[in-house]
Amino acid sequence: MSRRELHLNINILNSGFYASAWRAPASDPSAFVDVNHYVRNARIAERGKFDAVFLADTPVFAERPEYRPYQALEPTIILATVAAHTRHIGLIGTASTSFNDPYNIARRFATLDLASNGRVGWNIVTTADSAAARNFGLDGVVAHRERYERAAEFADVVVKLWDSWEDGALVGDKATGRFVDIGRVHPIDHEGAHFKVRGPLNVPRSRQGRPVLVQAGGSGDGRDLAARHAEAIFSVARTQEEGIAFAADVRARARSLGRTGPIAFLPGLSTLIGATEEDARRREEELWELFPVEYGLARIAGLLQIDPARLSFDAPLPDDVAPPKDGGHTFSGATIELARREKLTVRQLLHRLGTGTGHRLLVGTPETIADDIEAWFLSGAADGFNLMPDVLPEGLEVFVDHVVPLLQRKGIFRTEYRGETLRDHLGLPRPATGWETASEAVEA
Repeated sequence: MSRRELHLNINILNSGFYASAWRAPASDPSAFVDVNHYVRNARIAERGKFDAVFLADTPVFAERPEYRPYQALEPTIILATVAAHTRHIGLIGTASTSFNDPYNIARRFATLDLASNGRVGWNIVTTADSAAARNFGLDGVVAHRERYERAAEFADVVVKLWDSWEDGALVGDKATGRFVDIGRVHPIDHEGAHFKVRGPLNVPRSRQGRPVLVQAGGSGDGRDLAARHAEAIFSVARTQEEGIAFAADVRARARSLGRTGPIAFLPGLSTLIGATEEDARRREEELWELFPVEYGLARIAGLLQIDPARLSFDAPLPDDVAPPKDGGHTFSGATIELARREKLTVRQLLHRLGTGTGHRLLVGTPETIADDIEAWFLSGAADGFNLMPDVLPEGLEVFVDHVVPLLQRKGIFRTEYRGETLRDHLGLPRPATGWETASEAVEA
């Protein structure tokens, strides 16, 4: 049995995790619409033997865009370009089940998987943004439970489409003139509450079989979706106890559905690294000095779906604040929990978060960062991390050059890629389609 190995992804958040990263001396304010910026970061991560590049997405013009860059470019187009300039690193893109159709998503990600030689993953999300909803002809956000019911069926259909081709269906035999074995390509004939899809997909399977399924929701409905489909989960955990409990809960839900395969849990981790603790704290203060606190206030108010006027910089969050009924439960819940557990004022909360979201921010030297990662990994609180450096590409280069060698010396992170697909990197099996037994029986 192979030894458990740490997994690392780079979440390319424009100029970096910090809201003021684009104002750092070496940053390019136009990087958020420059695909070469993403290629450059992907190459650095590949040099560090990272598992994958991860791209978030929000199909809407940014809230308060006067303050910072935002996710503007469509992820799969960026990743197609990254694929052409890299050889090993995985490519995980976000696509919402709220504003797409299964066939288009199945075809788009299957195409990218073939183009990259089997390095692709799909991050399944629902969208709880009323402004985004209005861009797609809706008056507002669909109720939380309904969004996740649609997402579960959406993912079911996508997987069926990816598996509608058996391995070996593409024959391409010049001597006999047989191009496709029609007996190994199957309509899916799906009819459900939300979708009616005939199939099959018009794209055959890739080297890794099908793209890796990734999920990033922490609510009860999100955990059910993860238990049903996810092979890797981008979670929010601020303590080891939270990470251990979350992983145990999702794995139990998965077992109740009859799933026995591996699931990688990858909490978000923001890093700010200095040669010494003093250097790290100085860097943090410099970025904080550039941080637009008005933006942070608006960001937290938007996350909690309350009037910004209810927030005071030097007071704690209002006692009655709770995760919005139909909003983003994961980040709002994590933010409220952090503020109340540590009795933070809004100003202190902004300082701790950098952007007003709930991921953990780790400030320190390469040694303290590596030790922290090792402790989480060995405790079972994380199988790896979805990394968000403070400033890109600078913070990523520091991590690759100074933290990765320490993790390698600890014996928990690879020194070379030992496979070619994203499934290889994550230690996931190549999935069967479910049609093989029937086809073999017909042949016999």
